[in-house]
Amino acid sequence: MRATVHVYLKPGVLDVQGKAVQQALHGLGWADVSSVRVGRTIEFDLAASDVASAEAEVKAMCDKLLANTVIESYRVEVA
Repeated sequence: MRATVHVYLKPGVLDVQGKAVQQALHGLGWADVSSVRVGRTIEFDLAASDVASAEAEVKAMCDKLLANTVIESYRVEVA
């Protein structure tokens, strides 16, 4: 199965990279862009017998390694 994890900073946590991207977009003429947030996507293959067990396993990976759950949230997709 293919797992995709989307990790983003939680609302209220300063996103310095997002702010830099927003300022660069403004400098290039896109002044109407606001609230830019930058995240990351992690994709990998997973040997699992069913979607529910795969999702549970990926969520455990996120809680232990892939996301800093103090300041980040994540969304898991398994296909």
